Amino acid sequence: MDVTTDDTGAAHAAGAARPRWPYVGRGQQTLLWASILITVGAFLPWLMTSLGTFGGMRGAGTWTVFAGVIGIGASLMRSRRLVLLHAVGIAVVAIALPLWQVVHLVGLVGWGGWLPGIGLLMTFGAGVAIARAALELRAGD
Repeated sequence: MDVTTDDTGAAHAAGAARPRWPYVGRGQQTLLWASILITVGAFLPWLMTSLGTFGGMRGAGTWTVFAGVIGIGASLMRSRRLVLLHAVGIAVVAIALPLWQVVHLVGLVGWGGWLPGIGLLMTFGAGVAIARAALELRAGD
C-alpha cells in the first residue's frame, strides 16, 4: 500500500479520499446559513409601531439567538442524526416563537397600528429554511 503525506505531515493511503473539514453534507449548509440569519434576526426590530421599534432581544428573540448559535455549531457536526435532531429543534423554536409573538400582539391590540419587523420575518423565514434542511437531512439518511 502506498502512503502519502499531506502538508500537515499526516499520512494517508494513496487513492483514499481525505475527509473534508468542516464537513458539510446535504442540508447542513442550509442549516448553517439559516442559523446565522436567526442569530442576526434576533438583534433586529421584531415590531414596528408608531411609537418606535421594539427589538427581538426584549422578548422571544433571546431564545432564538440561543437556537441560532446552537445551529451554527450543529451544522458542522459529522453525525447526521445529531444534526437532524438539532435542526428539528431549532426549526420549532424559530417558527413557533415568531408565530406566538404575532398571535400575542393580535390578541393585545388587534391588527391595527403595528407591523412585524424585519428581525421577526427573518427569523421565521430562516426557521422555514431549517425545516426544509431537516427534510433534506432526513432524506439523506
